Amino acid sequence: MRKILLLGNWKMNKTPLEAGEFMSEAKDLLELADQGGIEIGVAPTFLCLANVSELAPEGFLVSSQNVNEHDHGAYTGEVSAPMLKSVGVGAAIIGHSERREYNGETSACCNLKIKALLKEGLVPVYCCGESLATFEEGKTLEFVSKQIEEGFAGLSKEEAAKVVVAYEPIWAIGTGKSATKEIAQDTIKGIREVLRGLFGETAEEIRILYGGSVKPENIASYMACPDIDGALVGGASLTTSSFRELIKGASL
Repeated sequence: MRKILLLGNWKMNKTPLEAGEFMSEAKDLLELADQGGIEIGVAPTFLCLANVSELAPEGFLVSSQNVNEHDHGAYTGEVSAPMLKSVGVGAAIIGHSERREYNGETSACCNLKIKALLKEGLVPVYCCGESLATFEEGKTLEFVSKQIEEGFAGLSKEEAAKVVVAYEPIWAIGTGKSATKEIAQDTIKGIREVLRGLFGETAEEIRILYGGSVKPENIASYMACPDIDGALVGGASLTTSSFRELIKGASL
């Protein structure tokens, strides 16, 4: 059975001091999550990773928001998977729509990053999702399927099982709009079918999250869907009070 994962993407928010204040309640959040059989974690900026990792209780997932595909070298401003591992990071978000749009990241580039993370034993959280125009044209699954196929290219079944997929329709990120539970379920079910075509029954082991204006008020409806295994959460993950309500909602 796939374990629900709630991962907070803090984006470009929180100083190390503010991150530390949040993490002062991490143990209580983790105990609440454990009661519901849920895995939780956060993805702070690179600046806060070491601090958050040091404060995180065992079982609390600390993720970066990006990683470079190379182990080391002349890549100014970049951070490698071995560096992340050295400060206790357990995962990295790959291919978020904001990085695809603002930084020109491609699915082929994400594929290299996924392989770099797996090499170090870290969990890739691979994002996919379509624009409003693509959604309105009825081409969501066609678009997202290509992202999945390119991102997972060359992976073995064993490697694929270790990747977490996050479906985030771009039109629902930070807009206050959310895909209905039916849209989210249908798309994520389609993603799982694509993965089944690539990796057979291993697709049943791969966790697929929904992201896009997830809030305490709507998370329960998403978690009730059979193919949705958690959520990648933005703004609603920035306070411990909101995160606590997310955990409660996901536990219903």
